[in-house]
Parts: sequence; structure tokens; C-alpha cells
Amino acid sequence: MKPRLIILSDLWGKEKSDWVSNYVSLLKDKFEIQYHDCCELGAIDKTNYTEENLHSQFVNGGIETAVVHLLKAEKNQIDILAFSIGGTIAWKAALKGMNVRSLFAVSSTRLRYENEIPNGTIKLYYGENDSNKPDVNWFAKHSIDFEIIKNKEHDFYTEKDFATSICEEILK
Repeated sequence: MKPRLIILSDLWGKEKSDWVSNYVSLLKDKFEIQYHDCCELGAIDKTNYTEENLHSQFVNGGIETAVVHLLKAEKNQIDILAFSIGGTIAWKAALKGMNVRSLFAVSSTRLRYENEIPNGTIKLYYGENDSNKPDVNWFAKHSIDFEIIKNKEHDFYTEKDFATSICEEILK
């Protein structure tokens, strides 16, 4: 039986996630994949579909709601590939007891506020030009494996080249 991999969306959810297929196509042979729309997990109202509105809802209770729903949905050991807000949701769910074997979080900038580290293998990826990524001291303090992608912004994970390189690491 294949191990289970869940993919957690960024704050845009499924409406703007065509790029996720780049990851799924590379990982589907090794994993049973389940995609979660973080907006659905967090009961986010998408009527006003702007970054500011979605972000505000996530930080004002949506992240916690998403964690509760994710914990209910995922009872067995899993691997996680999560993008932006999805990485924060995965991290917090792991801290609350979700059985995470490995967490690959991409552009999860809100992790800079976290001081507790979940169990499991963790690898974080950030664009060099993402002004909200955790600083060098945060990485040093927590001894977490990370990679800074040169000359890239927050949403570099939507690029096919990057999907290939992260999937190669997940498949190791």
C-alpha cells in the first residue's frame, strides 16, 4: 500500500491552484494523494476573493478552524506537502497530535511566529526575496532543514521547475 500524502493549498484554495497538478503528476506513483483546500478547511468566505480578505479571515480564526477540521480528516500517519498558509495549518495540526511522518512546507511565512517544533522530518522552502520569511536566527534557533531559493518571490512554488526539484526531495 502506498503511503498517504496530503497536499494543503495556499490561501487561494482550489480556484487558483492549477499549478498543483505539477506536483501531483510527479508524486502520484509513490503516494496516495489527498488535496485539501485550506479555504474549505478554515470555513473561509470567498465572496470577497482578495488576498487581504482571505488572509484576514485565516489569521482571525480560520487557521484554528482549519487545524480542527484537518485533525478530524486525517487520523493515520501522513506525509504533507503544504503551501503558504497550508504549511502553518499543517504545523499547528502536527503540534496538536496529527501523526506526521514528514512535512514539506513551501513559503509558509507565518511559521516565523512559531516557537514549538512538531515531530517528524521537516523541510522548509522560501524564496530569497520573500520579505516575510523567517530570519536566519529563527532557523538557527530551531535547527530546521531549509532551503532559500535564489532570486524568487513568495509564489515561486507555482513554477514547474520548482515543483520538479521539491518532488525529487520528497521522493528520496
